[in-house]
Amino acid sequence: MKIVIVVAGTNEKSNCDVLAQAFMDGISAVSNDNIDSISRIRLKDLKINHFNLENYDAENLDEEDFAMIRGKIEEADGVVFASPVWNFGVPGHLKNLIDRMGEFALDETKSKGILNGKPFYLIFTGGAPYAAWKGLMRKTTSFVPEGIKYFGGSVIGSHFEGRCTPGKGKFGLVVDKREGSMKSLREQGKSFGLVVQEYSKTGKLPAKQAMLKRLYAFGQGVMKKIM
Repeated sequence: MKIVIVVAGTNEKSNCDVLAQAFMDGISAVSNDNIDSISRIRLKDLKINHFNLENYDAENLDEEDFAMIRGKIEEADGVVFASPVWNFGVPGHLKNLIDRMGEFALDETKSKGILNGKPFYLIFTGGAPYAAWKGLMRKTTSFVPEGIKYFGGSVIGSHFEGRCTPGKGKFGLVVDKREGSMKSLREQGKSFGLVVQEYSKTGKLPAKQAMLKRLYAFGQGVMKKIM
């Protein structure tokens, strides 16, 4: 199986990048015999043009970085997005990547996802406590999981790590000192790896995600009839 981890953090060191590495370590614990490759890509290192409608009609072969990450996502059996939450949203380069995914994750009508249930996992970090995530930030970043579902992917799970600041008005790496969080991400990574392993072998998803996928497809069908 192949898994790609896309990191949207820009800081050095980045809290979401450190958590992504712990998640990656958990995936590696599944079984090295079943893992062809795990790629970790930082968006800050790539140059990807901003989305426009012309992208739907071109292959963009001259965009080496976009062609690379497109190939990684298309070939992957599982995808992970790890991102900070800034001002109630993810960094613009992750939003742009999601917009650009419409070039290859939608059918020719650009109205139906073709990722065929591909498993995704989401890791978010933020400076606010978990209550703020539950009350507001989960809503303001909801386009990330909804975009994945629209493209035909399946969101297997998510993690929010709050209070990722050394102090009020201070910014820096803190998660590396949270052994409980690091352990949790490794465990989540292992669980995700097992899901991807099963998906890569059989095309099957866990019962909950399989049911949600069918319900989403049914809802899309109803909306098309109404429209």
